[in-house]
Amino acid sequence: MTVDTEKYLDFVKGVTSAPSLDWPVCAARLSELEVNGANVTQLMTAALGLTAESGEFTEVVKKIFLQGKPYNEDNVFHMKRELGDICWYLAQACMALDTTFDEVIEMNVEKLESRYPGGSFDVHKSENRKEGDL
Repeated sequence: MTVDTEKYLDFVKGVTSAPSLDWPVCAARLSELEVNGANVTQLMTAALGLTAESGEFTEVVKKIFLQGKPYNEDNVFHMKRELGDICWYLAQACMALDTTFDEVIEMNVEKLESRYPGGSFDVHKSENRKEGDL
């Protein structure tokens, strides 16, 4: 199969939002969000940090599962350190959203209790969610 990369790049550009392509448009959007109460810098810090630190945690797990890295005290320590970093960025997200860990956990429990009445995992319910179940 031959891929026309130029055509693909044109396609990608066509389906990319204006703020993703153009700094002045992005800056205007971020300013608009700030005016409407979003803590843009803290949300961005949280989102980028959660992604990066989750990736670092996942990298250790991947190497243990798939590349022969030992499951030992040092690597468990490493994973715990990465989880600590994830918590730090989660705290940033909570502050940006003016919420608490407790509220986030309570909301998660409510969501999962609604999805799995009776408190047991169900494959069908995990794949076929009710409308509004995020």
